[in-house]
Amino acid sequence: MRSGNSKGYSLLALFLITGAVLGGIFGEFIASSTTLAGVAPYLVKNYPIIDVPPVVINLYVIKFIIGFSLQPNLMSILGVIAAIALFRRF
Repeated sequence: MRSGNSKGYSLLALFLITGAVLGGIFGEFIASSTTLAGVAPYLVKNYPIIDVPPVVINLYVIKFIIGFSLQPNLMSILGVIAAIALFRRF
């Protein structure tokens, strides 16, 4: 049985996903601004880590296409770091 003050893994996953998405959105916002035009290409460049090509499963009634790609940019990584810091304080 979990104690009342333990932090769950599902909450950590929620924080990490939210931090990555918000960091990516913030990075795209920075890329569109003119004040940080010199730094923006480094902040929004994608770094492919995992790239599983799509697999097609055709059952003749329904077709599944399954694939996975993990390509974070620097701002989404910073968002994940900020989410971990917030999770520890939460």
